[in-house]
Amino acid sequence: MKIDFAIIGGSYAGLAAALQLARARRQVLVVDAGQRRNQCVDDHDGEAHGFLTQDGRAPGAIAADARRQLRRYATVHWMEGLADEARVDTGGRLSFRVGDVTVNAGRLILATGVRDELPPVAGLAERWGRSVFHCPYCHGYEMDQGPIGIIAASPLAQHHALMLPDWGSPTLFLNGAYAPSAEDLEAFARRGTRVEPTPVARIEGFADVVLEDGRRLPMSGLFTQPRTQPASPIAAQLGCAMEEGPMGPFIKVGPMQDTSVPNVFACGDAARAAGSVTLAVSDGAMAGFGAHRSTML
Repeated sequence: MKIDFAIIGGSYAGLAAALQLARARRQVLVVDAGQRRNQCVDDHDGEAHGFLTQDGRAPGAIAADARRQLRRYATVHWMEGLADEARVDTGGRLSFRVGDVTVNAGRLILATGVRDELPPVAGLAERWGRSVFHCPYCHGYEMDQGPIGIIAASPLAQHHALMLPDWGSPTLFLNGAYAPSAEDLEAFARRGTRVEPTPVARIEGFADVVLEDGRRLPMSGLFTQPRTQPASPIAAQLGCAMEEGPMGPFIKVGPMQDTSVPNVFACGDAARAAGSVTLAVSDGAMAGFGAHRSTML
């Protein structure tokens, strides 16, 4: 199969890129394996927040609307499955495989996303997307200014400890993962964040933190700092340069979302140190613009 523009990843960033190219009347293939990062929010009947005009809607409903709108464009084609075996041939042509099908593309946009690796606290993963989160801007308001637990997994816990007083009354559970400096502790005290050094035994109920000394501290919600990893090997297979962010590696991109590999662009969480639905859509649109403009150079 030959296509002008192929997009690997059919979530918010990939669909935003496809929309720009469809409106430029270009042939676009969207390859999607249905592994949206915030699927866990849908699994818990949760809502997405902070995305203008869509605040409070289920993430899956937003993505479904985007797919319906794109299906109106005759030049957009769809393929379900995992993309793999990506390569650049000697002539600079890009190719990858989806099952038994080899796709050759003039331009490739990677919107492959990331996987979250949570700290090994019993009961935490089961509540991910329901009462355990990583982004205060996306979920802090729903804490309703109540008690908020911060499960430290890395030094990034410092940022949660300083930010979250705007959304509630935080307690930072060090859990052996983070040792605040004297300056950190002074800053936490100024902001009103409590520090709890006793290790966490497990999470129970909605968001109850059970400590190793037996104390149970009910919370309105919990925040932690997951480590992220690329959800797909495609960028590595193509040789795209990577950057190391505070949460994990991500694809290095330029102002038009261009990667280090000619004619390959990247967007969304795979190409950001940290992201959100709003930023994914913005990056996806820019990747669409960049890929289209590159054909004129």
